Amino acid sequence: MSAEVDALTVVNQLRDLAADPLNRRAIVEDQGCLPGLILFFDHPNPQVVYSALLAVRYLAECRANREKLKGELGMMLSLQNVMQKSSSPGETKLLASEIYEILQSAGKEEAERAEAAAASCQRKAHFFLGSNNKRAKTVVLHIDGLDDSTRRSLCEEALLKIRGVISFTFQMAVKRCVVRIRSDLKAEALGTAINSTKVMKAQQVVKTDDGGELMLPFQEDSSVLVEENTDIPDYLPEDESPSQEQDKAVTRVGSVTDGLGWLSTAANFLTRSFYW
Repeated sequence: MSAEVDALTVVNQLRDLAADPLNRRAIVEDQGCLPGLILFFDHPNPQVVYSALLAVRYLAECRANREKLKGELGMMLSLQNVMQKSSSPGETKLLASEIYEILQSAGKEEAERAEAAAASCQRKAHFFLGSNNKRAKTVVLHIDGLDDSTRRSLCEEALLKIRGVISFTFQMAVKRCVVRIRSDLKAEALGTAINSTKVMKAQQVVKTDDGGELMLPFQEDSSVLVEENTDIPDYLPEDESPSQEQDKAVTRVGSVTDGLGWLSTAANFLTRSFYW
């Protein structure tokens, strides 16, 4: 197995571990994972860079992690480098920018928390604190058929192929996906992509004037053109991954023990292989 495939496998596993809120504190406290993720920001494979950014974005959703992430040696500088690098795909730059904004504001959050408690609760429902960024918007999808990790993987693959999707997070218990997209991308493109799996069907969740929720189905005959994202390579198919069984273990709720065991393996790999 090549070093590049190993890197992609490791960073994808870290991304999946970070997607589980139960694992986020342990990943940040681990001595090898954060330095390794920062090194991945400079990897020649753009998919490795993007997956590393997604992992850090998941970690930053935990407020207690933000100061640690911000203070990690090389974190902020490496994010700036990704944002400024001419060869970085647009969605990668935008994701790095969103993470940078979250971490930059970390020191101010404690002072503002009491005064802005209501606003803070509202922000938790959004994908990023920087949701007022005019270049991006948040779409909430309810997905019938989003029942297990296999369906989640299908949904991930469908979303990652859409040019303009920045990032996404799943709420498996309520069959929802919160998607961060460029402001010029129509929500219908997300519905078309997910409905094309033939085993899932998406509806958009919108807020009503009285604070309730309304689910809007996407039209079956929607003619919205879905532009495929060619800047970022596809993920490895599940049957090519040597860590298939570990992936099944760490994606279920309550997988802290399995996740911590895999963290040790990942940290050893990072220490051994990625000090260019």
